[in-house]
Amino acid sequence: QVQLVESGGGLVPPGGSLSLSCAMSGRTFNSGAMGWFRQAPGKEREFVAAISWSRTEYYADSAKGRHTISKETAKNSVTLQMNSLNIDDTGVYYCAAGPRSITSTRRSARGYDYWGQGTQVTVSS
Repeated sequence: QVQLVESGGGLVPPGGSLSLSCAMSGRTFNSGAMGWFRQAPGKEREFVAAISWSRTEYYADSAKGRHTISKETAKNSVTLQMNSLNIDDTGVYYCAAGPRSITSTRRSARGYDYWGQGTQVTVSS
C-alpha cells in the first residue's frame, strides 16, 4: 500500500520561506511524476509543482521563479522549497504520486493516483 506523508508546513510571514517534504513508502516507482497541489479554503485543489522520474520540473505560473521542486530517488522523497511567500500561497499542501502520469496530465490532479493527508501552510503577518 502506497503511503505519502508530508511535513514542513507552518506559519510564515509574507516574504518568508518554507520547505515542504514528502516521503513515499510502500512501493517504488520508476515512471510518471510526483507533485504538489494546494487547496485554499473554499477553492478547488490547484497544481503547484511536479517533477518527473527523469527530473523534468513543472511549475504553475504562480510558483515559477519562487519555488523549487526536487527529489531524492534513494529516499523516495520529494521536497518543495518555497520562497517569497505571499498570502495567496496559504492553503493545505498535498503531495501526490502519479506513476502513470504523462506530460499532458502532470499539471492536473487527474494525473495522480496517490495522495498524502496534506500539511497546512499559512502566510500571515
